[in-house]
Amino acid sequence: MSRDPDDAGVDRPIRDAATIVLVRGADSGDPQVLMGMRGAAAAFMPSKYVFPGGAVDPDDARIELAPPVPEAQARRLCARPVTASCPGPSAMVAAAIRELWEEAGQILGTPGAWQGPLPDDWAAFARAGLRPVGDRLRFIFRAVTPPGRTRRFDARFFLARAEDLATDPDDFSRATDELSHLHWIALTEARGLDLPFVTEVVLAEAEAVLKTGRIDSVPYFDNSGAESVFRRIA
Repeated sequence: MSRDPDDAGVDRPIRDAATIVLVRGADSGDPQVLMGMRGAAAAFMPSKYVFPGGAVDPDDARIELAPPVPEAQARRLCARPVTASCPGPSAMVAAAIRELWEEAGQILGTPGAWQGPLPDDWAAFARAGLRPVGDRLRFIFRAVTPPGRTRRFDARFFLARAEDLATDPDDFSRATDELSHLHWIALTEARGLDLPFVTEVVLAEAEAVLKTGRIDSVPYFDNSGAESVFRRIA
């Protein structure tokens, strides 16, 4: 039987990715976060609770956001690129919005006619009479998957509020089966789930941002080289 390349220690290419940390009741003193569990057979982080997210697709670069990504955030998103063809900030934000739609059936958009090309992955979004927004997501964290994993991503994590959804936050009927056990859980209780390490760190960062309302710099776990380096993107 042939040996799987992952078992042979072959390193995997890094792909750009976007993840959305969706919070509701942020001003209530007991905010909740939306999480789901990856399947036991998943190649990446099986059986772990995670936020909706995934790789940035080429079509995400064709999506016109209205309004666009704020300039300061766009600058941070483009800092220290790792991949050879790093997507632009609009593509990263669009990917996060698309993943939320696909994995949780939730739409972060505003009423309006669709602008520009309509990729297949966005058809249902457009049929709802909504356009994806570029200014409702806050870039709060970034991490590159360490070498030796079955998948490697340069993931940007975005904080968003359920109050900005155009859909019912408790209705997951339109979600795909990529995540199971989709549910809202208190931030204070989420750390009791079976989480990847980076997800635990992101939860702590999200909680800090919600408390202060400020993002002076973005923490960045850079595992793209031979050594792991902790950086901050100002």
